[in-house]
Amino acid sequence: MPAAQEPTDRGPAAGRPRRGLAEKRQSITRAARTVFARDGFTRASVDAIAAEAGVSKRTIYNHFTDKEELFRSVLIESAGSVATWHREVLSRHLDKITDLERDLTAFGLAWASPPREFADHFALVRQIHAEAGHLPPDVIEAWQETGPRAAFRQLSHRLGELADEGLLDVDDTDLAARHFALLAVSDVSQGSLFGALEMPESEVNSIVATGVHTFLRLYGPGGTA
Repeated sequence: MPAAQEPTDRGPAAGRPRRGLAEKRQSITRAARTVFARDGFTRASVDAIAAEAGVSKRTIYNHFTDKEELFRSVLIESAGSVATWHREVLSRHLDKITDLERDLTAFGLAWASPPREFADHFALVRQIHAEAGHLPPDVIEAWQETGPRAAFRQLSHRLGELADEGLLDVDDTDLAARHFALLAVSDVSQGSLFGALEMPESEVNSIVATGVHTFLRLYGPGGTA
């Protein structure tokens, strides 16, 4: 009589509940995000990810074909979470305008100061910038589409609505969104190395306020854009 085989975690047909598989996959992606953020894509090993997750390498390969697929999954999930947060921040500060400059400044400050829960994500962003030449182009494209481009699309759409309401004078909303980021947020992102270094609050406030003021000189009603 053949010996009974132990169940594996290859899928629901192997006897494990779907919920258990989803939780296992989630624990792997959390661990992978930590390792990729710390070591980058090239230096990170599946052994290190397995150790961080407290699982075997075989378990990881039951869920992901290879390190590249795991990295892609981590990036897309992480970027999607940040894009969702960005949409919530945009809604919180710009859905109802009471004072345009003040509301744009509050939005810029929130955008420039993401919560600590996204520290691993922005460490991943630093690794992407450092390793861009060694990363699969389609992985970078997937990250850009899910994260940065999604955030810019959200802002572009809202700036268009504000223009329709007569609060802004904008012909190209995509360009205006990029200008807002460059003027009000980018210097904070670059100066802090995407959150790796702490910047004085007064400096952040000054950068954002000055950037918003300049943006409104360009795109406020009767601006020079």
